[in-house]
Amino acid sequence: MLPVSTYSLCACDLERGEWGVAVQSKFLAVGSIVSWAEAEVGCVATQAWANPRYGPEGLALLRAGRTADEVVQTLVGADGGRDDRQLGVVDAHGGSATFTGSACFDWAGGRTGPGWAAQGNLLVSAATVDALAETFAASAGPLAERLLEALASGEAAGGDRRGRQSAALLVVRREGGYGGMTDVAVDLRVDDHPEPIEELARLHGLHELYFGSTPEEEWLPVDEGLREELRQRLAALGYDATDLDGAFRAWTGAENLEDRVLGLDRLDPVVLAELRNR
Repeated sequence: MLPVSTYSLCACDLERGEWGVAVQSKFLAVGSIVSWAEAEVGCVATQAWANPRYGPEGLALLRAGRTADEVVQTLVGADGGRDDRQLGVVDAHGGSATFTGSACFDWAGGRTGPGWAAQGNLLVSAATVDALAETFAASAGPLAERLLEALASGEAAGGDRRGRQSAALLVVRREGGYGGMTDVAVDLRVDDHPEPIEELARLHGLHELYFGSTPEEEWLPVDEGLREELRQRLAALGYDATDLDGAFRAWTGAENLEDRVLGLDRLDPVVLAELRNR
């Protein structure tokens, strides 16, 4: 068992079919301990004198149809070290529950609402958890962005009273990951950094560049003028643009942008912007 004094937010967006956890701590590689989620099942955060078994065991209970409250009661009820534990759970239907053991270091506590559970221990004050909760509840958009916004708000309100070291963001969605072959839509970790939340936001920006999607109606038709521009730009980068399709596939593959390409009839404006920036 490991002492993970931190603050975290478990949350879901039922309309988007997303569940996730965001966390920050003065602890090395906090995401390797705290964050657990499974698409269409739920999410779990285990912290304070963390019991890592709460993660897989909690997801198994959620998978079996238990509510967030039932999961918390079952996990802490069977744990003799419960007084040192902290736990947040959100279930498949948006039910939420949080638990803070009586021996957790002040300030320690949590709040819940529809589709979210916020908790923290060894914090400057309750303001950190209040900021997590209120910022998330008032936000809209993709779950990853809402979690990041809430995490930054919690830090601005005081955060972990020992300081900062690591942060993590985990979001799952059915077939929401690379190539639709995994349910892990976002899994980013900053293991040791003086400004972990800012670094996590930077990594999320890169993630959106490489693996995000632009609405189909915003894609650009590739007319002959744009094809000629592509030829010239790819040739300037050293590609054989006499075979434009082949050169374009080679460049997007080399730049890890292949998830944003569907031939050359229409073009994602993000891809075009990256090519122009080169």
